[in-house]
Amino acid sequence: MISFIWYLIIGGILGWLAGVILGKDVPGGIVGNIIAGIVGSWIGSMVLGNWGWRVSDFYVFPALIGAVVLIFIVSLILKGMRKAT
Repeated sequence: MISFIWYLIIGGILGWLAGVILGKDVPGGIVGNIIAGIVGSWIGSMVLGNWGWRVSDFYVFPALIGAVVLIFIVSLILKGMRKAT
């Protein structure tokens, strides 16, 4: 149970940091940050492998890079959807 809570906290922090790096708000607030951090971590680990600091099953650098890429792609999609309407 404790590891799940850490998983959510670290995922939220990574999603928030990715949003700060890009200068964009993550849609969905805190829940969006958590989702971006967790999904970004998965994407980063799949593409870049596992290296760097490890915190609660997250490898920080690949997770952060994956979250930045994910937020960038989501922001492009949302921007395109706003222009279409």
